[in-house]
Amino acid sequence: MWDKKEGRDVAPGSFATGTGYASASQSLPGTGRLVNIGQTIFIKGELTGTEDLTIEGRVEGKIELKDHNLTIGPNGKIKADVYAKSIIITGEVLGNAYASEKVEITNSGVLQGDITSPRIVIADGAQFKGSVDMNKGNSVSREDRQQQRTDQVKPMHPVKDEVSTFKGAMPQQPQANPADKGR
Repeated sequence: MWDKKEGRDVAPGSFATGTGYASASQSLPGTGRLVNIGQTIFIKGELTGTEDLTIEGRVEGKIELKDHNLTIGPNGKIKADVYAKSIIITGEVLGNAYASEKVEITNSGVLQGDITSPRIVIADGAQFKGSVDMNKGNSVSREDRQQQRTDQVKPMHPVKDEVSTFKGAMPQQPQANPADKGR
């Protein structure tokens, strides 16, 4: 396909944006389909799919690719909770990252939010602010995890107060006379 206005080749399945092109999808041998969102694209809302996704643009809302890989490119700016099989962050994410396999923050990546994944990789130079939950059973909800933690806490046996169990009066201790101190 030929773009007459710019005089450039355009891949089938691509579409023009205000300042460039975004590839709607391309086929990679052995890996299935891959979708790219270009850096001039802004999406606000819920983004779901059944393909691997690379985001170079901006997304606000929620991204859900349960059984697929998500890559946030160096120009990607995400303000959303992201759910995927594997998440690679090279750009910026403001939100929580939930991965069934792995979350990776590269040396130029920024994540401000919590990570829930059995494996994490944080490269030297990466920026991360949040908490990490590496529970292998990611399908367990937050309420179930909290209940499991409280079930694991064992109550302490009460300590016997020996003074209160003493029958009768306590004997008086003789008090030292300060005048006897020098003798």
